[in-house]
Amino acid sequence: METISCNIQNQIATLSITSPPANALSSTILQDLNDQLNELEHDRQVKVILLKGEGRFFSAGADIKEFTSFQQSADYESLGRKGQELFSRIESFPIPVIAVIHGAALGGGLELAMSCHIRLVTKSAKLGLPELTLGIIPGFAGTQRLPQYVGTAKAYELLLTGEPISGEEACRLGLANHAYEENELLEEADKLATKIAAKSKPSVERIMKLVPYAKTSQFDTGATMETKMFGEIFGSDDAKEGVQAFLEKRKPNFHDK
Repeated sequence: METISCNIQNQIATLSITSPPANALSSTILQDLNDQLNELEHDRQVKVILLKGEGRFFSAGADIKEFTSFQQSADYESLGRKGQELFSRIESFPIPVIAVIHGAALGGGLELAMSCHIRLVTKSAKLGLPELTLGIIPGFAGTQRLPQYVGTAKAYELLLTGEPISGEEACRLGLANHAYEENELLEEADKLATKIAAKSKPSVERIMKLVPYAKTSQFDTGATMETKMFGEIFGSDDAKEGVQAFLEKRKPNFHDK
């Protein structure tokens, strides 16, 4: 079953996550997204990529059900590493990627959006990293990218409370570029993509190479530590309780172990 669809028009490629109801990021979706990027990277006609979700959400998070099938901390660490490699690839991709966010971008969904170059949101969209409410932590470099956009103090608040913010607030904080009404989002995304597509591809490619140099050299170290701790935390009793509570749609009973 296709989990990522691709439509190309007017030098704009639209990638849609098609895994309802939550568009949860499973290993399959991550691989399919990587495969689509392989195709687009060598298509000289494509100048911009729009990344969106079909249905109610952009992506409501990673596939928690898949987590329950893992047995060892190394399995979680490997998943985190694969996700980070894909998101780092998006961040350094030669074609601009615009995340078009409606409904919700939570957990892995927000981590995916943060790896994109530009984020457009609906005013009512919910964005957040709620992993700590499950007794776990982000694993796709969310702890490293979020402070770059919202600052360290706000990143601590959002990570430690796990509470989402609206698209409007995300825009005020610098996490999103623009916030629109629901019925305006796709039209505005297409307008922005069209402006970029009108530019010379060689000049765009050079901008895409230059801006990442602004990223701190500590990022890769922090991201590596995150995957290690992502693996470690899943061995805790609280992580098992948090994930089970999530699946059972109840409040977790943490014992700080």
